Amino acid sequence: MRKNVYLSLVATLCVQAAPIELGTIEVEAKVDTEMIKDVYGEDIKSADLAEALFKQSASVSLVRRSGIANDIIIRGQKKDNISVTIDGAKVCGACPNRMDPPISHVLTNNIDYIELNEGPFNVEDFGSLSADVKVHTKKPTRELSGDLSVNVGSFEYQKTAFSVSGGSDTIRFLLSGSKEIGGQYEDGDGNNFAQQQDNYIKANPGTEGTGYLPNKREMNAFEKKTLMAKIFWDITDTQALELSYTANRSDNILYPNTPMDALYDDSDIYNLAYTVKDLGAYSKKLSFNVYQSEVDHPMGTAYRKASKKKGVIVHHLDTKMQGVKLKNELDIDNHSLTVGLDYSKRNWDGGFYKNGKRIPEKKYHSIWDAETKNMAFFIADEMTIGKWQIDLGLRYDFTDVSTARPGVKTNNYDGLSANIFASYKADSHSKYFVGLGQSSRVPDGKELYFHKPGMPMKPQQQIGTNDLDKVVNTEVDIGAEFDYDDVTLKAKVFYSDLKDYIVYNATSKRFNNVDASIWGVEFSGTYVATDSIYMDFGLAYQRGKKKEALSGQSDKNLAEIPPLKLNVAVNYDYDESLLMKAELVSSAGWKDFDADNGEQALDAYTVLNLKATKMFGKSFEFAFGVDNVFDKTYALSNTYKDLTLVAGGGDDDVMLLNEPGRYVYANVKYRF
Repeated sequence: MRKNVYLSLVATLCVQAAPIELGTIEVEAKVDTEMIKDVYGEDIKSADLAEALFKQSASVSLVRRSGIANDIIIRGQKKDNISVTIDGAKVCGACPNRMDPPISHVLTNNIDYIELNEGPFNVEDFGSLSADVKVHTKKPTRELSGDLSVNVGSFEYQKTAFSVSGGSDTIRFLLSGSKEIGGQYEDGDGNNFAQQQDNYIKANPGTEGTGYLPNKREMNAFEKKTLMAKIFWDITDTQALELSYTANRSDNILYPNTPMDALYDDSDIYNLAYTVKDLGAYSKKLSFNVYQSEVDHPMGTAYRKASKKKGVIVHHLDTKMQGVKLKNELDIDNHSLTVGLDYSKRNWDGGFYKNGKRIPEKKYHSIWDAETKNMAFFIADEMTIGKWQIDLGLRYDFTDVSTARPGVKTNNYDGLSANIFASYKADSHSKYFVGLGQSSRVPDGKELYFHKPGMPMKPQQQIGTNDLDKVVNTEVDIGAEFDYDDVTLKAKVFYSDLKDYIVYNATSKRFNNVDASIWGVEFSGTYVATDSIYMDFGLAYQRGKKKEALSGQSDKNLAEIPPLKLNVAVNYDYDESLLMKAELVSSAGWKDFDADNGEQALDAYTVLNLKATKMFGKSFEFAFGVDNVFDKTYALSNTYKDLTLVAGGGDDDVMLLNEPGRYVYANVKYRF
């Protein structure tokens, strides 16, 4: 029935989607996995993947830093608590202030589909504490094909992108690229970045130096170029080699509620994957992956008024992530086993410059050549027993974290991660599931070694805490899903016990370990009203508490726990040539927040987004959309002091950054 086709389509846009097929790739989603597909086609407003995930999943919250390169929160956790891989390559940002989070190093126009796995149920990747996000980029095709698109939008946004792919039965290639420029967006009150700064400075005398210089007030918010190249070679019927390279070049990215802007942010991702099948009874598929990701990120005060009196200060950081993974898949009776070795090494270094001259390392050095080495063994098992599907996972990690700074010892961490996830298919319409898992992640270079920017390297200026313990998450997930002809529904509840959770203490100005817990509920569903009208929704709610308040504080609320969030979309499909969508994204106000560590009350909001897509034949597609139709003024990112933000009023009043106001966009795409 046509309604069943609609159900499979819209379910991919909701929390915990059903199995789907993506082009020539068949992806079987488990009940603990959310599949987000067609990011390229659905999210053409900009290339920012964080915004796309925020709009498509109620489980994902956005951390707004600028017009692009924003961060995400999943289940009340972010940063290193979420593992991000791009085609299997683990990516880390270089900025300690999260100007370039891992999710920002791949753009929507290069993405095929995304797996969002919530909970500690991934044993293949290092540091999957609360969730892991697996980004799968587009693959080469045998037939010559491609597309060219042009996108324009409010606030002087312009983007062009292309993709071309082709080859033979043996060798295939893909080349894609994009260029985009965006001006300073205006909030619902009509204030751009510079004007939002003006309003804050007026209310907080003494912060004038953080404002933009007169000749920089109208500059663009960002410029970005990307290139992705792939070659796939089927060496024999059982052997294949895949090579890929991705380049991201961003320039002049403005961060109005941060004291510095990014002069540029460059990343390069190299990936090699070799697979061989049917080696024997104990190797159905053997795969070998090697990757390297590099990020170069200088941020500075060149565009700010403070540079006229204090000179131009630049904080230049770079990071390199290298990894190797060997994985063997085999079947024994009703067991599908995966056994592997995982190795990675991350180097992170940062220092300061004044007026182009390097400040000596022993005087000013933010992150002094920090290195994290990890070696792990993992095994996963999938088995079916009657109506039960049972997944088991085991991983043992050996990790060393060190710094070149004299007198600081190396931290050694090791530990076992394990999980069991069982689902029971009661009948053709209903399934129940329960999962219990434990995973860990080690502290990073900032949390261990970071020194306050621009301050001499004295103990009282150190923000990092050298003897932090690793974080251990012990979690239980329970839920059910129901699938009928016109309706699907999924419900889940989780409880996460966090031992030695790493948080920022604004009183001592240091990172601390603390025991904490996070629990939450999630609902999602779809409803097909007619052959042409269908809807989907997702709802997520979490609460987080420290078991004891931090030293010198009384607030037990955990920071960065977003309030209730609801996504609802009504879709209209006329003969598959005209698609229209009305989407609501709504959030309750922030009531339970960590005031002792800089968070503040934020108002509730509801925004309406509209979009229409029209196909002209098989080659041309035209899309038109309006986000935030009623031009609401609102902020969704809070002001947790683990980030360095513009602050006045005795460091108690931090500048909020409002979201974009009404945004109108259009896109024309040609396919061949």
